[in-house]
Amino acid sequence: MKLNFALAPNLGARSGLVLALAVVMLTACGGKGDAPASAVVVKVNKVEVTQAQVDQLLQQQRNLRPEQQDAAGRQVVERLVEQLLVLQKAEETKLDRDPRVMQMLEGARREVLIRAYLERVSEAALKPSAEDVKKYYDEKPILFRERRVFNLQELAIEARPEQLPELRDKLAAASNIEQFVEYLKASGLRFTGNQAVRAAEQLPFNALEAISRMTDGQAMLIPGPTGAQVLVLAGSRAQPVAEEQARPAIEQYLLGERKRKLVEDAMKELRAPAKIEYLGKYATGAASAPAAVRPASAASGG
Repeated sequence: MKLNFALAPNLGARSGLVLALAVVMLTACGGKGDAPASAVVVKVNKVEVTQAQVDQLLQQQRNLRPEQQDAAGRQVVERLVEQLLVLQKAEETKLDRDPRVMQMLEGARREVLIRAYLERVSEAALKPSAEDVKKYYDEKPILFRERRVFNLQELAIEARPEQLPELRDKLAAASNIEQFVEYLKASGLRFTGNQAVRAAEQLPFNALEAISRMTDGQAMLIPGPTGAQVLVLAGSRAQPVAEEQARPAIEQYLLGERKRKLVEDAMKELRAPAKIEYLGKYATGAASAPAAVRPASAASGG
């Protein structure tokens, strides 16, 4: 992947470049007397990049097969070369002293430290046991033992909250989905249609049980932040998943949930003794605002 230098003059786009360079400063800062004890793979104007630094970036690439390692390694080296060239030029032109850039660099530093701390907290999560996996498998039959794949017609409707009761009534009164679509057109509501094949795990779990009880041709309305989604069941077929087959996904999900819980508990502990004072327009309702920090690893586990 090459840097798009045409984006640099724009401050908003340049923030991505600054983040990339911040990573380079953390991972490719050899040549100043403290390079890791590893083979040097390239020098960029006397600045060294080591195999250890390349391996660190390769570890971030998921599902990389052994036969892809060499090609991926070469791409990483070339990316580091280009980033270092940009970094050196930026330092030469004193860009790191630009107040806006300094602010973005400080933001990148904060982000790296926050992520590192939360990852350290979440590392304490215990791997789910075989009993944990079995319990989850048994408690969620519609995801596994009774899993189905659904053929659905989907309508995404833009509507205000006060319009939802009428939408629900019109959907219930329609003899078929075509009649309901005609109502949407006549009412001037904006909507888009789509046909999709979705497995049980690809549907919102809070709606999955209701969808599983639907008969062919039946429809349901699900409220959303910008309106509503209408799902029409065109058909379905059973496709169960055995416990052994489901084990990796269940383990990953349960581990992600445990990491998320550890981070939530850590945030509560940090907030408890802290003196936090909201001012101005942020003073109202601040106490009920949702937490905004969570570990990246937990997100991939759920």
